[in-house]
Amino acid sequence: MTDSVLFWAAWFAAAVVGAAAMTSRLVAWAGALGVVDRPNARSSHTNVTPRGGGLAIVAVTVLAAAVAAVLYPSAAVRLAATVIPAVVIAAVSWIDDVRTLKNRVRFSVHLAAAAAAVFVLGPVRSVDLGSFGSIALGAAAWPLTILWIVGLTNAFNFMDGIDGIAGITAAAAGAGLAAAAWLLGGPAIAAVALAFTGAALGFLSQNWPPARIFMGDVGSAFCGFLIAVLPLAIPAADVPRIVPVAVLAMWPFIFDTLFTLVRRLRRGENIFQAHRSHLYQRLVIAGWSHRATSSLYGALAAMAAAIAITPLLNPALRVTADPAAAALVGGCSLFLVGLAIFAERWRPSTPAS
Repeated sequence: MTDSVLFWAAWFAAAVVGAAAMTSRLVAWAGALGVVDRPNARSSHTNVTPRGGGLAIVAVTVLAAAVAAVLYPSAAVRLAATVIPAVVIAAVSWIDDVRTLKNRVRFSVHLAAAAAAVFVLGPVRSVDLGSFGSIALGAAAWPLTILWIVGLTNAFNFMDGIDGIAGITAAAAGAGLAAAAWLLGGPAIAAVALAFTGAALGFLSQNWPPARIFMGDVGSAFCGFLIAVLPLAIPAADVPRIVPVAVLAMWPFIFDTLFTLVRRLRRGENIFQAHRSHLYQRLVIAGWSHRATSSLYGALAAMAAAIAITPLLNPALRVTADPAAAALVGGCSLFLVGLAIFAERWRPSTPAS
């Protein structure tokens, strides 16, 4: 039954519809609760907008994981080690959405959740770079894996600043991980990733520009954590082959975050203070619409994920896929920097919406 295309189509459609319906309800609920974003000098929006729509992504993904654990009992422990820490992240982030928490509290929870997941699932011990060889992490496996999880959790949160950008990127990364996990013999993880993809698309029904609700920290931190940890949950022998899919799919977010962090540190700025220095924010200030900017980042993520899974579909294509992936990473990085430089030189008086 679970090998049926019809079954997985229904599984995906249920995630989309369920998340869309839940997100629609959350618009009124979050607004009535007073969980809203109010525009300020550093905002990329102009209207008071409810936040917390990511609760729909959390709920649908967790439900899908529970069903997957029943369908694939041999994977139940690994699914629990993936989803339970992600739920803890979401819970603390929801508190942060309602009333701001101190940075050290949030980061402590992120570290603890990452360590718990790695304790059960194991760290990334090597990364397969295809025709470029492989990297054995050795003694650095544990700290680098935790850094990857905590770093992506926060990078995703940092990048959730305009309508649609987080949802479309989550959908692209989730689809890539679902395909990769299935091809590598991890159907339970593929099921969760597919439901996560559908949930992100369902959420976009209310978040695509102009957004009626924002994802909030509850959604962005959950998405970043889940995308980072899901690759660790498949059979250990295949982890080195699926990690590059997650890294490439998230490369636009990773690069934007690192570039902005380094630039702010060089300027002596407080990196924990709200700002509008991200490359995607500079594009909006330069006159790009939220729709165009989010579509650009989503397209880059989808292309990178597609290239990354190509060798899993046909190993003979690795010779062309690996250079293509390298070219895409380098090219999109230079492209984003070039756009940002242009944005720095042209700043209209009112940002695009």
